[in-house]
Amino acid sequence: MITFVTKFDTMENRLTKSAILATFLALMPASGFAQLYKNADAPVADRVADLMSRMTVEEKIWQLNQAGFGNNKNINNIGEKLKHIPPQIGSLIYTDDDVSLRNAMQWKAMEESRLGIPILFGYDVIHGYRTVYPISLAQACSWNTELAEAMSSVAAREAKSGGIDWTFSPMIDVARDPRWGRVAEGYGEDPYTNARFAIAAVKGYQGDTLSGEGNIAACLKHYIGYGASTGGRDYSCTEISDQALWDTYIPPYQAGVNAGAATVMSSFNDINGVPSTASRFLQTDILRGRLGFDGFVVSDWNAVEQLVSQGVAADRAQAAAMALNAGVDLDMGDNAYAENLAALLESGDVAMETIDRSVALILALKFRLGLFENPYTPELPVEKTMLQPAGRELALRLAEESMVLLKNKDGVLPLDKQLRIALIGPMAADKGHLLGSWSGHGRWEDVSSVLDGMKDRFGDKVKYSKGCDFDGDDTSLFAEAVAAASESDVIVLCLGEKREWSGENASRASIELPVIQKKLIKELHATGKPIVLVLTNGRPLVLTEEEPLCASILEMWQPGVEGGVATAAILSGDINPSGKLAMTFPRHVGQIPVFYCERPRARRDQGFYQDIPTEPLYDFAYGLSYTDYTYGDINISSNADGTYTATVAVTNTGNRDGLETVHWFVTDPVSSISRPAKELKFFEKKQIKKGATVVYSFEIDPIRDLAFVNSKGEPVLEKGRYILTVKDKIKTIEL
Repeated sequence: MITFVTKFDTMENRLTKSAILATFLALMPASGFAQLYKNADAPVADRVADLMSRMTVEEKIWQLNQAGFGNNKNINNIGEKLKHIPPQIGSLIYTDDDVSLRNAMQWKAMEESRLGIPILFGYDVIHGYRTVYPISLAQACSWNTELAEAMSSVAAREAKSGGIDWTFSPMIDVARDPRWGRVAEGYGEDPYTNARFAIAAVKGYQGDTLSGEGNIAACLKHYIGYGASTGGRDYSCTEISDQALWDTYIPPYQAGVNAGAATVMSSFNDINGVPSTASRFLQTDILRGRLGFDGFVVSDWNAVEQLVSQGVAADRAQAAAMALNAGVDLDMGDNAYAENLAALLESGDVAMETIDRSVALILALKFRLGLFENPYTPELPVEKTMLQPAGRELALRLAEESMVLLKNKDGVLPLDKQLRIALIGPMAADKGHLLGSWSGHGRWEDVSSVLDGMKDRFGDKVKYSKGCDFDGDDTSLFAEAVAAASESDVIVLCLGEKREWSGENASRASIELPVIQKKLIKELHATGKPIVLVLTNGRPLVLTEEEPLCASILEMWQPGVEGGVATAAILSGDINPSGKLAMTFPRHVGQIPVFYCERPRARRDQGFYQDIPTEPLYDFAYGLSYTDYTYGDINISSNADGTYTATVAVTNTGNRDGLETVHWFVTDPVSSISRPAKELKFFEKKQIKKGATVVYSFEIDPIRDLAFVNSKGEPVLEKGRYILTVKDKIKTIEL
């Protein structure tokens, strides 16, 4: 035995000692006294097997548990905080941004546990860590997966420098009810869109290898069907047919698994009476068997014990047995595994093989991340790791491309820089609400407000007035706002939702603007000055009353730290808007759910609501530009391998350069099942200079792009006629 004899009193020295020891053991041969699991050159499977052969049952069970840890700003209380966390625990949700606290807990795991197994630190890095980007729904409206991948990469680097090894992202729940607050966290109503952004996020977070510098593990969530919660009410039950499961909800997960996602999170909801967290069919037969997932599954927060609330488990012990046997490997938050697995093992309700399988998967990720070799996070100055110029520039570009111009009557936008502008509304000078929900460690002082951006672009031409608060009934500021509007040429009115009005546990029966904001619009409309409505929100809104009162409407979503700069750039015309909606805006809440890919009706001209129009206010893939695009005819050629190449030429006939996204839709008008009226199968975004023509192409694989997936998840390609649509252009393919 080799003993290190030296004096290490400080935490810094302790970390140094541990690093030296880890390096020494890693360099030792796999035979002899050195443990194989500490040899970085050994295959992961061999390291896992060696480590598990040394573990007690208790040590294994602790690996299957995750607790919360952090939010401690008092260095004198670190010891008190640490003593409540066992060093053998498998994972912690680290909510603090103090790296020294994280390292202190990791040191406890490495030095005070018998085998020195590092803790896996996770966190909800959804749309940025410290540099906060537009919410995920907004990112989808950019239709730029390259930017989304780059954003995820920057977020991973920042999170890694903050002590995070694993993010609970991306959320790829197909969602068609904007009353559900978590639509902000996903990529909209379309399966293919969610799949493309799932791939981008996984690649951005994980890089080429999990152990690479600045890379963290991704987590696909929430598996599965969470976005279909009844009535848009969070945590509610879902009814999903086998057909819908395969053609709507599984495709994004299949794409994320194929991209190499390291982990998956089970969803809160039940599906047809069986909670996802307790479904072996979903977690094991489908996810692992059919989709080929080889990582581990983590429950959502307290989802295991919530099996009792859902009425399928009598108590926490039964809930723990059901979840683990179903295939949920790591228990987040509720401690149900820690308290009950030993007894369940003794009673035979859980098998040792089941525990071993889950432990092996968790340990494998820790080895793949390189945590055994590099368990600690370097404690670097924040100014060297966070809010770097390249990251902020990326945030600006993503915000610019995410914003959607919904209306622009008589070309009010872009604004002439000589106009007198009344900048009004509770969102105009606000910073914090621009961050949106799940904003990581973002701070309001990092944010550029719309007022900041407008002052920078238009200078003293801008006169600001708050007008009203977000909600309530105080109209005392109306008079000042009306006066400012009367003295100006145009009104830029910034309204919308507070950040906490969307996100988890933020379902809303009404998705209209608050009454006080509506009253303000009416007061300002009475001045006769044109209104440019700028919206900040985490979900589609019902704007039926507001739309006729506004000359222009710009949806800026919750755009992150550079939101104000991006908004001003679009309003001024320095940036040509290019965003298009990834989720339909209903005309009335009574239309919900309303989405672009509904299946055909039995009577196509009857059966609609009699008291509201049939069409939504703004359709999926809708968005305006400051320039005009003319689409040519679709051309299709067949290839020797049985595929087809479809092309369309798009010409910028306006007087500004622009970015244009082409969406390719497929329709199967006659099929053995009723298929959606149209299905998005490909999209591509390109820059087109004014006067120029650019050709877009779509490589069509008939099995992938024309077939449907039946209720068993099997592709079915039928002979017949298929319709390819781009804008108003249509072309037929005969098989």
